[in-house]
Amino acid sequence: MSVVSCTPHVGRPRAFDMTTALEKALEVFWRNGYDGTSLSDLTEAMGINKPSLYAAFGNKEQLFLKAIEFYENRSCSFFLPALEKPTAYQVAEHMLYGAAMNMTDKEHPQGCVVVQGALSCSEAAAPVKEALMNRRVEGEQKLCERLKRAIAEGDLPAGANAEVLARYLGTVLQGMAIQANNGATSEQLRQVAQMTLQAFPRN
Repeated sequence: MSVVSCTPHVGRPRAFDMTTALEKALEVFWRNGYDGTSLSDLTEAMGINKPSLYAAFGNKEQLFLKAIEFYENRSCSFFLPALEKPTAYQVAEHMLYGAAMNMTDKEHPQGCVVVQGALSCSEAAAPVKEALMNRRVEGEQKLCERLKRAIAEGDLPAGANAEVLARYLGTVLQGMAIQANNGATSEQLRQVAQMTLQAFPRN
């Protein structure tokens, strides 16, 4: 694990684990939203002081974006690993069932921090909202490229529209995130995933 030592204005250097600090920051942002989270909330949860936070992560916006990057690369993440599946159907299956399980996991807040963050940011946090929207678009583009490859390989019907299919799956995933945030259970979201897969084109 990466450990950082930062020197506050007075006293001895303070050491803390970067990964643990990011986990704590992510938890606070996820529960409170970007606008609803103060620096005091973050320093208290992360167990560090403000000079240490600034030295290690930059300002609040930079910390939030680092926390989002950490979120997307967690071992339980499902989107990027799904793109490595051998067939387009398995890509969709891994994404949808992964979302149903991950978004309702009681170990962390419900839903998806990226979707919730983009929906709840105020005008003052426009750069953060734009960054989250760009991440969504990038994810959709990666999925679209994977589906185009599936069409070229004959795994999907030649008449399939990769762009529309990627947007369709993205829309379902975002909807599942909102439902999870509103209290939907894993089984309820699995039913949505199953119905979506029934309509997924296959050769």
